Parts: sequence; structure tokens; C-alpha cells
Amino acid sequence: MKETFSHRLRAARDLRKMSQGDLATKSGLQPSAISHFETGNRSPSFDNLKRLADALTVTTDYLLGRVEDPGASGPEAGSLFRHAENLSADDFKTLESMAKVLADKNRPNGGRA
Repeated sequence: MKETFSHRLRAARDLRKMSQGDLATKSGLQPSAISHFETGNRSPSFDNLKRLADALTVTTDYLLGRVEDPGASGPEAGSLFRHAENLSADDFKTLESMAKVLADKNRPNGGRA
């Protein structure tokens, strides 16, 4: 599990285009702790696992290797979903288009094939 977790932590951090320092700041952990987690020298406590998942907007199951898809989870994703009940069908189409543009922008090569 340690190897899977350390690999997934780095993959999620890279996906979110964060440095170890950025992740440390956003999660409230020390930069050295992030380094230890990514090298597999230490495992996070349950509380720190939740902090890391929230900071990276992924599920704890992804970080632990239980699912393949990092998903969208955490406070930011929850905030988006809370507003969904007030959206019309047209609003959803607009939101989907906007989300696709943002996702394409964040892909390697700016979404170009």
C-alpha cells in the first residue's frame, strides 16, 4: 500500500500542477511530510490522508489505490455540487462546456493532440 499511496500522491499533485510546497500549504502539513509521504518513508495518519485528499480534490480511495479514477472530491467539488439543484438544463450544458474548456486547458499540450 505504501508504494501505491506514494505514487498516487505524486500523480494527484502533478495532475493539479502543485509543488510539494503548494500541497503542504494547502493541506496544512509540513513540506518535509509531503516529501516523506511521496518517497514512501512515512505513511499519513487518517486525518492527514483526508487533508491531502481535500487539498488535491481527489478521493481517499484513489490515494489508497482502491479506485483508478481520482474523481472530484473535497470541499471545492462539494461547493460546486451544492449549487446543482438550482441549475436549469441549459445551465448544465453551459457548465459542462465551461468545464471541458478548463479541463482541456489543463491537459498536457493545452488539450492539443
